[in-house]
Amino acid sequence: RMVAAVLAGLSLLSLLTCGYLAWGSRRGGAGEAPGNLLGEDPAAGAPRSQPHIIFILADDQGFRDVGYHGSEIRTPTLDKLAAEGVKLENYYVQPMCTPSRSQLITGKYQIHTGLQHSIIRPTQPNCLPLDNITLPQKLKEVGYSTHMVGKWHLGFYRRECMPTQRGFDSFFGSLLGSGDYYTHFKCDSPGICGYDLYENNNAAWDHDNGIYSTQMYTQKVQQILASHNPRKPIFLYIAYQAVHSPLQAPGRYFEHYRSINNINRRRYAAMLACLDEAINNVTLALRKYGYYENSIIIYSSDNGGQPMAGGSNWPLRGSKGTYWEGGIRAVGFVHSPLLKNKGSVCKELVHITDWFPTLITLAEGQIDEDIQLDGYDVWETISEGRRSPRVDILHNIDPIYTKAKNGSWAAGYGIWNTAIQSAIRVNHWKLLTGNPGYSDWVPPQAFSNAGPNRWHNERISWSAGKSVWLFNITADPYERVDLSARHPEVVKQLLRRLSQFNKTAVPVRYPPKDPRSNPKLNGGVWGPWFKEDEKKKKSDKSKGANKQKKMKKKKKAN
Repeated sequence: RMVAAVLAGLSLLSLLTCGYLAWGSRRGGAGEAPGNLLGEDPAAGAPRSQPHIIFILADDQGFRDVGYHGSEIRTPTLDKLAAEGVKLENYYVQPMCTPSRSQLITGKYQIHTGLQHSIIRPTQPNCLPLDNITLPQKLKEVGYSTHMVGKWHLGFYRRECMPTQRGFDSFFGSLLGSGDYYTHFKCDSPGICGYDLYENNNAAWDHDNGIYSTQMYTQKVQQILASHNPRKPIFLYIAYQAVHSPLQAPGRYFEHYRSINNINRRRYAAMLACLDEAINNVTLALRKYGYYENSIIIYSSDNGGQPMAGGSNWPLRGSKGTYWEGGIRAVGFVHSPLLKNKGSVCKELVHITDWFPTLITLAEGQIDEDIQLDGYDVWETISEGRRSPRVDILHNIDPIYTKAKNGSWAAGYGIWNTAIQSAIRVNHWKLLTGNPGYSDWVPPQAFSNAGPNRWHNERISWSAGKSVWLFNITADPYERVDLSARHPEVVKQLLRRLSQFNKTAVPVRYPPKDPRSNPKLNGGVWGPWFKEDEKKKKSDKSKGANKQKKMKKKKKAN
C-alpha cells in the first residue's frame, strides 16, 4: 500500500509538472501537436553536449504587450516560460525589422554591414552583404542542422541572397517585411503586387491553403522536429510574422477581447493570443520529440510596438521606428533546463548582436578573429547572473537621415553634426542626436476609443533648436528628464564616442528601386530577379565595345 501511495503521488506530481505544457494540445489551436499529452522526452538521458537552439523572433511586439509587463492581453505561455527561465529586462534590439535581423544573424552593428538606413524594400536590388558570414553558417561548421521558418526580410534580389544560400538547410516562409496572413500576397505600391510564400528556393503554391501564417509556421516547425534526430544538434530560427500589420487573426481568438473598444488593439490582442498558443505548441513538440532537456529557447521581439497598429510600449517613450526606448527596448527571455539561475531577472546590458557569439560558443564553435564582431558572449551573464561584458551599445548612425533642421556642428561642439540621426548608450548614459522620431508616451487609456486618441497621449512640443538629448537611463528609463544642458561634458564624451564609431562605418547600401523586381515579370511571385549571366553579358558587351573603340583609334592613328 505504501509503495502504491508513493507511486500515485509521483504520478500526480508528474501531471502537475507537465500539465501546463499540455493545455495547448487538449484545446487544439495554433499548430497543435497530437499525442503525448504529458510531454515525455523520448531521447532523455541520451549523451549530447551541443544544445538544440530555438530562436523565436516576434514581429512588432510592444514592450508592454506581455502578461508579466502588466498587459491586459493574456500570454500564459510566454509568462510561464519567462518565469521559469531568465527575463531580460535591460535588453535592446533595433527600431525596425531589417536592422534587428541583420544584427542577429551577423553579430555586427548596421554601420558595419552598410544597412544603417531604413529597411530593405521589396523592389531594391539589395540584401545582407554576401561577404558577411552568418550565424547558421557558423553553426553548420560544427555539425548543426539549420532550419528557418518565417519572415526573412534580409533581401532576395539575387539567388545568393536567399536563406538557403546564407546557411539554412531549409527555409519555409516569406521574403518580404509583411503581407496578408492568409493569402500571402503583398503589394509594395499600386500595380506592384505578388505572392510571397517560399519553400526553400521556390514559391510554395502547394501550401497556399488559406491557413493563418502563425498556425502554418507552427505546423512546419512540428514537422521539422518530428523528422530530425534529436541526438544531433539543431538550430531552429522561427521568425513569426505576428504581430506585424495587417491586423488579422482567426475569429476564436477574439473571445476574451470583445471589451476592447479600439478595433486595432482588439485585433492585435487576438493576434498575440494566437502567437502565445503557437509557442506553447512549439514547446510541446520539443518535449514530445526529445529535444527539450537539451534545448535553449530564446524569445525576442524585433523592435518596439506601433501604437497606431495596436501595440503598446507603455511606460516607455516612443514607438517602432524611433530611437526612444519604446522603439528599441524589447521583450526578451531565455528558457532552458541548462540555465543555472532559473527563475531570475537579468538587468545587465544585453543587445541583439550578442546572440551571435553567445550561441556559437554554446555550440562549441569557433569565432574567427578577423570577423570583428560587435556582439559579446553573454551566456554567463544570463545563466549565472554575472556582470555583462557589454558597457555600451551603438543604437545606430544614419548619415542619410538628416531631417533635424536645427542640427549643426556647432550644436555638437564641433565634434559631431547633430543633424545626423544617431543614438548611443554608454553605461547609464544615452545620447540622441538629429530627429529620433515620434516621441510621445502612449498610456493604456489611449486605446479606449477608436484612436489611439492623441489627446490621451503625453504630447511633446519640440524646443526650438533642439537636436541633442541626454538621459540617465538607469535612473530615468522613461526618458522624462533631458540632462544635455546640465552635463555638457558627458555630451561631449558621447559625441566623441559616436565619432570614433563612425570612422569604422562602411558606405550605406540603399539603392534605388529596380523595375525588373516587379512580380509580373516573375510569374506573379516576389523573388530573385537579378541574373548573374545578364551582368556578365553586359560586361562582355562593354568589353567588346571598348575593344572596337581601341581598334578604331589605332586605325585612325595609323
